[in-house]
Amino acid sequence: MYNLTDRNIVLGVTGSIAVYKAVDLASKLTQARAVLNTIMTPEASKFVAPITFQGVSGRRPYWDMWDANNDLAEAHIALARQAELLVIAPATATVIARLALGLAEEMVSLTALATRAPLMVCPALDSQMFEHPATQEHLDTLRSRGIQIVGPEEGRLASGQVGRGRLSEVDTIIGWIRHVLGKDGDLAGKKVVVTAGGTHEAIDPVRFVGNSSSGKMGFALAEAARDRGANVVLVSGPSALPDPVAVEIVRVRRAAEMRDAVIAGCADADILVMAAAVADYQPAETVRDKIKRRQSETLSIPLVPTPDILAEVGVRAGLIKVGFAAESQDLLENARQKIEAKHLDLIVANDITASDAGFATDNNRVVILDRGGRKEELPLMPKYDVAWHILDRIVSLLAGKKSQPEA
Repeated sequence: MYNLTDRNIVLGVTGSIAVYKAVDLASKLTQARAVLNTIMTPEASKFVAPITFQGVSGRRPYWDMWDANNDLAEAHIALARQAELLVIAPATATVIARLALGLAEEMVSLTALATRAPLMVCPALDSQMFEHPATQEHLDTLRSRGIQIVGPEEGRLASGQVGRGRLSEVDTIIGWIRHVLGKDGDLAGKKVVVTAGGTHEAIDPVRFVGNSSSGKMGFALAEAARDRGANVVLVSGPSALPDPVAVEIVRVRRAAEMRDAVIAGCADADILVMAAAVADYQPAETVRDKIKRRQSETLSIPLVPTPDILAEVGVRAGLIKVGFAAESQDLLENARQKIEAKHLDLIVANDITASDAGFATDNNRVVILDRGGRKEELPLMPKYDVAWHILDRIVSLLAGKKSQPEA
């Protein structure tokens, strides 16, 4: 999570049973190497002792605005000035009201009033309290000020009831944090279309021609591009992965559907990254009813090529095209042929026979090639890290195009 490293984040924790998620959030942000300071309301300290946050973040939290032993003079002012982002999670109905009305009665609301950094509010409250007109009016007020509201989610609540009021999951909150901190990144203002996963070409209502692609590489690319400020459209084949936050996702099934979504998305895009493992062939005809199994008979299914999406996108001035080559033999030769045939700016080649990389794994080992013959070999690393390196190369290409004089 490159865009969290050394970023100064203040985490405001208020008095909700969901405070246990805030401990996990503090831990994961610290592991991502963010500079994390925690502030707490007095009520929050009744749910979790402040020393717990010190244990996971390595920094003493602030919760008593009258504490003369604080290591910062006027701690709320100092933290407000240092912060690049203030995240309040969980945010109770009381604190939401204080923020909307500009009341400053404890460390969290004091710091929120003093900071000029972006503010993110993650509500956690009973569904009846959430639905109350006063709470809804306060949330609308916060949104009108440009404050990011994350959640709440539907689920079982502390009251035992089921409704909307649960604090969003930690990974969801971190996704929004990465998005907010990345808005001024080096892809800000750029539109990126990413494809992910495989496609399913139907044989009959229950069977299909497909492959083992999980979509993890494409999803990592979409998240990394979002974290660098891009507006991202993710066109995904069937995948069990959850939708990334702050990304427009288009779910498709067949190669023809993916082609249509990609062509539509590329009409005003700056970058296309085709990470999807699109099926090369599809049945010549889809059978309407399920094919019955007969022990004494063999089954032959005529196949025809699927649409060549990269070829149909074509060459368009200003559009950077990046393809993937998943090969089991002659990796570099096949990749070089594809970069020429598809008129690509970059191609990312990976060996699908490797047991520790590629399909359905969290890691990848790739070679990035460009049209000029430059080759960059990346060692085994998480797919998000691979995505970041690919985007580094794309940013360099963008800079080169920008520096070229107009004809």
